[in-house]
Amino acid sequence: MFRSSQSRRDWMRISTSGVIAGSLSRWFPAVADEALANPVRNRACILLWMTGGPSQIDTFDPKPGHANGGTFKSIDTSVPGIQICEHLPKLAQQMQHAAVIRSMATKEGDHQRATYMNHTGYLPQGPIRYPTLGALLSKELTPPEAELPGFVAIAPNRLLGQGAYAPGFLGPQYAPLVVGDPTQAPAANPGMSVDLSVRNIRLPEGIELAQADARVGLLDVLETGFQNARGASGVDSHRTAYQKAVRMMRSSAVSAFNLDDEPATLRDAYGRTPFGEACLLARRLVERGVSFIEVSLNGVDGNAGIGWDTHQDNFNGVQQLCGVLDPAWATLLDDLHQRGLLDSTLVLWMGEFGRTPEINQMTGRDHFPVAWSSVMCGGGIRGGQVVGKTNDAGMEVVERPVPMADYLGTVCQALGLDPTKQNMSNVGRPIRLADPSAKPITEIVG
Repeated sequence: MFRSSQSRRDWMRISTSGVIAGSLSRWFPAVADEALANPVRNRACILLWMTGGPSQIDTFDPKPGHANGGTFKSIDTSVPGIQICEHLPKLAQQMQHAAVIRSMATKEGDHQRATYMNHTGYLPQGPIRYPTLGALLSKELTPPEAELPGFVAIAPNRLLGQGAYAPGFLGPQYAPLVVGDPTQAPAANPGMSVDLSVRNIRLPEGIELAQADARVGLLDVLETGFQNARGASGVDSHRTAYQKAVRMMRSSAVSAFNLDDEPATLRDAYGRTPFGEACLLARRLVERGVSFIEVSLNGVDGNAGIGWDTHQDNFNGVQQLCGVLDPAWATLLDDLHQRGLLDSTLVLWMGEFGRTPEINQMTGRDHFPVAWSSVMCGGGIRGGQVVGKTNDAGMEVVERPVPMADYLGTVCQALGLDPTKQNMSNVGRPIRLADPSAKPITEIVG
């Protein structure tokens, strides 16, 4: 995280003097400019999570001329020889930043179990509580002085498994700040399906900062006494949540969650959709030093379910989803690049699994973990490449199968982390960042 010429003590002095609103408009742009000019930045990661499992054939592994290819056409990209689906035209022009992995090969076809596995690297079994990827990476990447949480999850569909978004044995201090409930539409903006504001971080009306500090201090005394007397493990989680909230309340960086100061043209480019707004928020969070942001595309037109689960009417569904995905993802890459952030920000695209190459009787595609696609872009990745290959029918991997261990090992190396580094688990067993079997895809790591 950058170090501004404005110290934390300066900020606290300004905030306690009661002139936050007047100072913020002048102070924060200067800090942002300083951050962007700083050549040394922490690495960050944005995971674009496609809830339901997207069809690889109808996105990044087209099969033109084959019966399994479906109705979509293939288009050329900015990289000669690489073609993708016609409904991703803006992303096609950013392919120089992307490495397409067409040979993901996993074994889990159940939504909940695959969501857990692709977030942690392990199946949900045994007594070990594995941490989700955001917790694992933010622990390594987030500096201790960071004012915002190192892990922010935007509109995750946690109905597919709470454990997939849990910090596991790393502890509650690495739990995500969850922004946006995909099951509730905000009253202030009924056209959007997700409220991206952070709740309960402003002081109640009529309460001064000194009063709030006194209340927080009293709460800490009470909880400390309770924990010492009873040894309740849940107290740690509760106290951690409060500490994060208080730190955010004192921080100027919390303004990242207010998109109103972004140009209307840029917001239009991302798309005035929940996913588009969330991708813009992700960029703003990277600027403020957040290490890991997960953005979920759950559906379109206010559908907060598992939109990529296209057992029926696959082609209409995928076309609508791509209409939301394409402008948001392409603009995110371009926006990061223009601001000098893409070289230090790894952008991942993935879902639980792929879809069957065969088209079923309902013009849909079913679950297919055997051979599917993922994409890595930006920081630490040599773009303009395709890794692996499936056969002409898309039924099996014929070149460079990539299991989840290899994928996560590659993520670690792209972010400058040693995948063999260990954390102690809740059962006293050391666990590596990536499974010991991991063989990172060295040809795409910059």
